[in-house]
Amino acid sequence: MSKNHIKTPTEASRSAAFTRRGFLGGLGVAATALGTPDAAEAQDGRTTENGSAGPGPVAVNLKINGKTYSVKLEPRVTLLDALRDNLQLFGTKKGCDHGQCGACTVHVNGRRVNSCLTFAIMHQGDEITTIEGLAHNGELHPMQAAFLEHDGFQCGYCTSGQIMSAAALLHEPCGSDDDAVRECMSGNICRCGAYTNIVAAVQSVRHGRKQA
Repeated sequence: MSKNHIKTPTEASRSAAFTRRGFLGGLGVAATALGTPDAAEAQDGRTTENGSAGPGPVAVNLKINGKTYSVKLEPRVTLLDALRDNLQLFGTKKGCDHGQCGACTVHVNGRRVNSCLTFAIMHQGDEITTIEGLAHNGELHPMQAAFLEHDGFQCGYCTSGQIMSAAALLHEPCGSDDDAVRECMSGNICRCGAYTNIVAAVQSVRHGRKQA
């Protein structure tokens, strides 16, 4: 082809089409490569022990029921999962896992917390109490005893969370009547419907028939 050759419209369009296809194809290959786990990890340097993307386990110290536990956890592990899966404290129940049922309620520095909604790594240095640590010197907490006396449970799955919530309620502002207790305990759901007996148990402790 001579230097002065002028491309026909067909030749020009083929050349342009080839260039566009090549360019876009190159972008597609690059995007696919970057989308793979290995490439993504290479970009940010994050790997875990099993090879999946993530920050990897770190040392975490948790003080639970007066005892300090040292465990290795990924920063995204919830307090609930750390209690159950790593520390075998099964009294804290996993219900909805979305902070809606209250079955996972524990105390953190004396306040009730849904342990499924908070990361374990956030609570280093905090005083954490689970249902296993509520009794003292072998004696049931007054709220535990009240739940037994008033049959404040049926299947029992929600009971540990109910008791932990009720025990915390003793130190919170709450009206004196039953409706106020229902409102203050509304974050804890009982699918068996034992609410009347739960309220009776809480009120028995609040009104001094059992001193907390």
